[in-house]
Amino acid sequence: VIPVENVRLLDRSSGQRKASVGTLYLSATHTIFVENNPETRKETWVLHSMVSSVDRPPSTPSGSQLVLRCKDFRVYQILVPQERDCVDVHASLVRLSRPEKYSELYCLSFNPSVNKEEREASWSFIDLMADYKRMGVPNNLWVSTTVNNEYRVCDTYPSELFVPKSASTGVIVGSSRFRSRGRFPALSYFHQDTLAAVCRCSQPLSGFSGRCQEDELMLQAVMKSNPGSDYIYVVDTRPKLNAMANRAAGKGYENEDHYTNIKLQFIGIENIHVMRSSQQKIIDVGEMRAPSMSDFLWGLENSGWLKHIKAVLDAGVFIARAVADEGVSVLVHCSDGWDRTAQACSVASILLDPFYRTLRGFMVLIERDWVSFGHKFSHRYAHLDGDPKEVSPVIDQFLECVWQLSEQFPCAFEFNERFLITLHTYIYSCQYGSFMGNCQKERRDLRLRERSHSVWPQLWKDRSDYTNPLYQAEQSQSQGVLKPNTSPFYFKMWKGLYNHVEKSVPPRQSPADYLSAVREESQQLEEELTNHQEVAPGGTAHQHQHHQPGSRQGIQHNTPPPPPPPPTNLEIPPV
Repeated sequence: VIPVENVRLLDRSSGQRKASVGTLYLSATHTIFVENNPETRKETWVLHSMVSSVDRPPSTPSGSQLVLRCKDFRVYQILVPQERDCVDVHASLVRLSRPEKYSELYCLSFNPSVNKEEREASWSFIDLMADYKRMGVPNNLWVSTTVNNEYRVCDTYPSELFVPKSASTGVIVGSSRFRSRGRFPALSYFHQDTLAAVCRCSQPLSGFSGRCQEDELMLQAVMKSNPGSDYIYVVDTRPKLNAMANRAAGKGYENEDHYTNIKLQFIGIENIHVMRSSQQKIIDVGEMRAPSMSDFLWGLENSGWLKHIKAVLDAGVFIARAVADEGVSVLVHCSDGWDRTAQACSVASILLDPFYRTLRGFMVLIERDWVSFGHKFSHRYAHLDGDPKEVSPVIDQFLECVWQLSEQFPCAFEFNERFLITLHTYIYSCQYGSFMGNCQKERRDLRLRERSHSVWPQLWKDRSDYTNPLYQAEQSQSQGVLKPNTSPFYFKMWKGLYNHVEKSVPPRQSPADYLSAVREESQQLEEELTNHQEVAPGGTAHQHQHHQPGSRQGIQHNTPPPPPPPPTNLEIPPV
């Protein structure tokens, strides 16, 4: 631990106007700032894996500056009195925030107070095979295949997969050889009512005129697995011009002359590089202090961010409509099938199935369409010091689509905004092993089940913090398929994620938090009433006096304080 005294810290993202004076410590995992004020001794902990960049602006007469920008969009400004100390702190922070090997990640040293058996059990909390069984799979249309045991056919796919019953091993292997990265068509979601399915894969290696009989047979098998339709949609989530450009590299998209049973649909979600640039612009908008309306609106428009969110949501809406309304199966791909494909398939599942709108169901969905199907978490979210061009906010956009849906359908989701923001933090923080690595095989080779902890039991344990008080299970079930309006009027900036500056100036309690507090107090009053009835002579209820809303004891005069913001670092170890 390296202590540096008389450091000034300004948390730009908290609305703090005046810097605090204290001592700065650098541990192996955290930057810790302890205020000198003997009354508060407030501590600020920043996990090194949450640091996105460490900049050194020009020095001031008061000392040398450091600016820490974090992956949860918080910004800390540090003023170090001595130039030499600032140079040392900067060098240490850069090194600590950019690990080069998985063995340096926080999840391998994070040690919550659970025993070995509890840690091992945490990895069984989510059972994907149970979810497929809930869908009615396997059945006489879709079966489990052993073709990818030991990741023999596709090393970025899970070992357990479901494929059309009519697809032979030869067809599956042949199709994989004709698909980028070997990612052949496999089942993502099965709709029991219409028997239509959502499948996923990567782009074909067709070039300008190439074809593959096994791949054509594979798509026919997907179609035959839905008795109610004589064709399938192939949803290419890329802009058509991008897909056409890939033909020059021997890749591209399906030729409808060769695949007679398909209808090709381009969606137009931009690539990871466009999204990375767009998010940086929306981050800049979120950091504006008291912007004019014109500056704010110009920044929002210039970022293009909401346009991209709309494109992802439109993809999910198209797939859900095809499956639920038309009864037509859909095969989804982008380039490699692990970014835009994951977005489109998981948004469609949210729309199609109320189970994924529950807390546990959402965990299952993330585990299935993102973790097991090989979304490149460590590359996309800069867990290691690697190629910056591989970094992109792919899952950020999915989480935002879910938040936008929850704004349109406030009673349809069991979880709240805080859950989405906390999950976003865990994805970037490297605190748990759940999101480490880039595919299932890599996680197995790293022995993460033996060396780290799963995040899901922790989130489930804290579920009372993440419950939406407006959720109505019956209404969500009766709604069945969600049909959002994707008109531009319905999209808004996600202030809770991107705008920390205004979040606590002044501190306000959200309506959802207020309702949770009201519900909790109502439950307490009901319990008190029950207890009084049990102990009262004859069990009569008239001896208990109700608190009326607006009375001195009523909830209007006893509003609980706003709950704290979602934690950046849970289970902080001692320094």
